[in-house]
Amino acid sequence: MAREGLEVADVFRHFGPAFRDQHGASLSAAQRHAMTAIETCRTAALGGHVEQCGDCGYQRIAYDSCRNRNCPKCQGLARAQWLEDRQAELLDVPYFHVVFTVPAPIEVIAFQNQTVVYDILFRAASETLRTIAADPEHLGAEIGFLGVLHTWGQNLLHHPHIHFLVPGGGIAPDGKSWIPCRPGFFLPVQVLSSLFRGVFLHYLDQAFVAGALSFFAEYRHLQEPAAFRRYLAPLHTTKWVVYAKRPFAGPAQVLDYVGRYTHRLAISNNRLVSMEDGKVCFRWKDYRDDNRQKTMALSGEEFIRRFLVHVLPDGFHRIRYFGFLGNCHRARKLALCRDLLGMAPAGPAADPPADYRDRFEALTGQSLRVCPHCHTGIMVVIACKLVLRSRGMSRAG
Repeated sequence: MAREGLEVADVFRHFGPAFRDQHGASLSAAQRHAMTAIETCRTAALGGHVEQCGDCGYQRIAYDSCRNRNCPKCQGLARAQWLEDRQAELLDVPYFHVVFTVPAPIEVIAFQNQTVVYDILFRAASETLRTIAADPEHLGAEIGFLGVLHTWGQNLLHHPHIHFLVPGGGIAPDGKSWIPCRPGFFLPVQVLSSLFRGVFLHYLDQAFVAGALSFFAEYRHLQEPAAFRRYLAPLHTTKWVVYAKRPFAGPAQVLDYVGRYTHRLAISNNRLVSMEDGKVCFRWKDYRDDNRQKTMALSGEEFIRRFLVHVLPDGFHRIRYFGFLGNCHRARKLALCRDLLGMAPAGPAADPPADYRDRFEALTGQSLRVCPHCHTGIMVVIACKLVLRSRGMSRAG
């Protein structure tokens, strides 16, 4: 099936039953839930309603969304709402994009211990940024930033890393001034990399001693302390990759840029090319080959397996806030930052519209109420549809 409009949901509906039969026992609850949500999103299985145009009489069925954070169709409104909420938190300073990655041997441990190692990744990277920024030799200030965990590369393989968005400066120790970064420069990446390596390995060793790590299959031998430390020994001298991108042009560009990362999934529907002969073909960018655009064909089973690797455990927060953006004192410290920078106080947040259609229009500028047929009438709900449980129900158009 090579056609426009191919979706991840089509792949899951086609190959999902066989995948469950073969691998169902090894799937986590979050992975099983994600599969079902993606397969049934905006279909009769979730119910919906019938709308009719008050002018031309055009009718359409609007099926309900799953709202699962792993569903490619359900990220648009969540992304728009998140960006709207962040708008009032932007400061009139340059922003930097800093990325922390881990070596391949750590990726193996993370694959078998997701929650523990991803938490360590957040903790070690955030402590590194705050520690170096607080050092008077570098900045000497309290910084605030947000981080977004991604666990994939363009080929859908496991590659955990964190994207941080960091204002270029911070609050002086006495709280009476704003200390800016040097123009075009945030913090030395070599210093960040060295400290990050040490902090991460320290917390990883603590987790091992506490019995928080598990190993299986060909890595089962790492349960032995001597084997675990032999495995990690080379990483104490390996270069860990941390890089920082040049500052953005302005606040609007910052939000547009970070929005590409916050609600991004391992693969979006528009990267899919075809599904035929038991294969799923998709576009990907090969960063190791001068960022060339390529296509990759995987068996349906392997495509689903790779996708599900990136379904995070239930309750895991992939977007986190640190420093003066920390949740417990964000409002107070952001008000201080705005005052120190000579910015006007942030206005009160408006209550979002109760109806999701009004909320969508307010956030995106696109109307779900205007008739798509005559473009003048307003679509009105005339009937609600019952939830249909049949897994064989076709997707609504």
